[in-house]
Amino acid sequence: MPAVVTLALIMTYQLFQNMSENRGNAMRRRRLLRLAARLGNTTAANPVRYCRLDHNMPILRVWFNVEADLRQDFRLSRRAMHAVQRLLQTEQDHGWGRELEVLIYVYWLAHGLSYIVVARVFNVPKSTVHRVVHKVANYICRNLRQKPALPQAAELAAVGQGFAQLSGSPAFTNVVGAIDGSHIRIKPPARHRIDYLKYKGFYSINMQAVCDSTGRFLDIFVGYPRSVHDTRVMKNSSLYKVRRYPPPGYILLGDGGYPCLDTPICLMTPYKEPVTGPVQGRYNYRHAKGRSIIERAFGVMKTRWRCTLFKALEVKPTFAPQVIASCAFLHNVCLDNGDLLEPDEDVSQDLLDPQPPREPLAVNESSGNATRTDWQPRCNCKDTV
Repeated sequence: MPAVVTLALIMTYQLFQNMSENRGNAMRRRRLLRLAARLGNTTAANPVRYCRLDHNMPILRVWFNVEADLRQDFRLSRRAMHAVQRLLQTEQDHGWGRELEVLIYVYWLAHGLSYIVVARVFNVPKSTVHRVVHKVANYICRNLRQKPALPQAAELAAVGQGFAQLSGSPAFTNVVGAIDGSHIRIKPPARHRIDYLKYKGFYSINMQAVCDSTGRFLDIFVGYPRSVHDTRVMKNSSLYKVRRYPPPGYILLGDGGYPCLDTPICLMTPYKEPVTGPVQGRYNYRHAKGRSIIERAFGVMKTRWRCTLFKALEVKPTFAPQVIASCAFLHNVCLDNGDLLEPDEDVSQDLLDPQPPREPLAVNESSGNATRTDWQPRCNCKDTV
C-alpha cells in the first residue's frame, strides 16, 4: 500500500509539472505574439526593439529633417553628431539602438534636465533615460581609455609649431601641451562635504587637462575634490606617474600653481611676480600667450555644455567624473569636425581663480629653473612667427 501511494504521488506530481510547463509555454507564446504584433515584422537587417520609436515627437522630427540645424537642441552640428554616432557604434540587436541612445544622452547634456523631463521629450520611460545616460557615459570612458588622444611622434612638430604661433616666439616649437585644472560644480557627497567646498561657496571636483595648440584635449584626469592642490592632482595622475607625456625633449606649459620641473616631466612655469628685469617679464608674456589655450579649451567646453557644467551636476558624485570626461570627448569631436564656438565671457571669468602657494619639490623631482633660465633669452624675439 505505501508503494502504491508513493507511485500515485509521483504520477500526480509529474502530471502537475507537465500542466505547469504547458501553462508557462502558453503564456510565453502569448507574450511573444503580443510583442510581435506591437513591433511588426522584423528581419536581421532591422533588429528587434523593445518599444516602437515615436517619430512624431518634435525632437525626433528635427533629427530626421536633414536640413534642420541641431545646435539649438543638441549643441552639436549635424556633422559632429554623425561623427559621435560613428565613434560609438557597436553591434546591437536589442534595445533602442545606439543612434537614439546618443541623441538622448547629448540632449540631456545640452540642457541639464532631469531624467523625467528628457523622458517626456523623447516619449520613452524615465528608467530608459537613466539607463541610457549611464550606458553612453560608461562607453565613452571605456573608449577614451582604449584610444589615447596623445599625438604620435610624427605629429609633435606640428603641435610645437602651433604653440610657437600662439606665443609669438619660435623658441616654443618644443612645447607640445599646456596643463591646468578647472573646477566643475557637483552636488556634494554625504561624507567629506567640506573637502569639495570651493571658496566661492559651491562644491566642485577638479578636472586636470592637457591640450594641444588647437585646444584639443590630449589627456584628462577627473575626480579629486576641490580642496586638493593642482600639483597634488598632477602627481597622482598617470601623466606624471608613468611619464605618459610629454616625450623626452619636449615641454608642457603650466601656470604658477605648478612647480617648474625638468623631471620626471618637463614642465615650465612663469616667474613669480614681481619679475626681476625685462627679460623675465617678456618670458612671462610669451609663456602666458602660449598657455592661454588651455583656459580657452575649458571655456569652450563649459560654454557648449553650460546647462550641465555651469551649475551643480544633478548626478551622484561617483558618476560625475564620467559625465565630465564625456564632455571632454565631445569637445574633441566638435573640434575635429569644424564645430567651433567662442567661450562665453562669464565662463571665462569663472576660470580665473587665485593660485595657492606652490608645493616643495619631491625627492624624485628636479627643478626646471636652470632650463627656464637658459630658455628665456630665446623667448624674447618679436611677434614674427
